[in-house]
Amino acid sequence: MTPVADPALERYAEAHTTPLPAELAAIARETELTFAWPEMMSGPVVASLLGTLVYALQARLVVEIGTFSGFSAVAMSANLAPGGRLISCELNPEHAEFAQRRIAEAGFADRAEVRLGPALETLATIDGPIDLVFIDADKHGYLDYYEAALPKLADHGLIVADNTLSARGTIADFNERVRGDERVVATLLTVRDGLTVIRRAS
Repeated sequence: MTPVADPALERYAEAHTTPLPAELAAIARETELTFAWPEMMSGPVVASLLGTLVYALQARLVVEIGTFSGFSAVAMSANLAPGGRLISCELNPEHAEFAQRRIAEAGFADRAEVRLGPALETLATIDGPIDLVFIDADKHGYLDYYEAALPKLADHGLIVADNTLSARGTIADFNERVRGDERVVATLLTVRDGLTVIRRAS
């Protein structure tokens, strides 16, 4: 999805964010060479923010909904607490195979796995508490993913939803539903094309 932020601001933000580690830079390059829509990959600033959130939470269980090339999965896996694990849900076999290979090459096969199949089915098999859920899959499924993940969220856990500044169709519906949900506190960040960070209400 094309970023909605001012391109100059995007460039400035990226230039003043710690550069990608070598393993992430390699995945980004190969994604651009391999896939017709490399912009589906989370950008460097989003990856850095996700890694920071995982680090700050000292997350032991992270669930990602929508793997694509494994870029964000590797960014988060690198920041898991000792003994932590990441489960990434992916429907596309080509994406799943590519991502699992890149996760292994980055040295995180012991803590991160890609599970092939419908994300809601995978979520149903995962016992909480989940420290962070990153939603970046088909936009029509966002509300279903949110509702499935929220009961399994740790008390101090986070749900992070990507692409939430697109403000069209189902994403607009998702934004309105979350904004009015008294169970949570949500903050929509103007990072790239929108990143909503959601926690349980006190």
